[in-house]
Amino acid sequence: MSSSSDSLSTPEQTSASPRPLRRLMLELFGVVALKIVVLMLIWWVVFAPQPKPDVSPAAIADRLAPAQSHVPPETRP
Repeated sequence: MSSSSDSLSTPEQTSASPRPLRRLMLELFGVVALKIVVLMLIWWVVFAPQPKPDVSPAAIADRLAPAQSHVPPETRP
């Protein structure tokens, strides 16, 4: 029976177990923080530099104006 009681956790092992858990917790927080930083960097590179559209009345009128064809007029002989 002494061998089964030896397999149970001893006070030395119990006091040492929170340290690896704390290290694991810090590593996981580090990984999450790194992923957030990478996603923010990707967002900044891809979406942030988009130019703002020109919303002046002249630009809108130019966009909404019908397309003018550049077909030369027919000439009759």
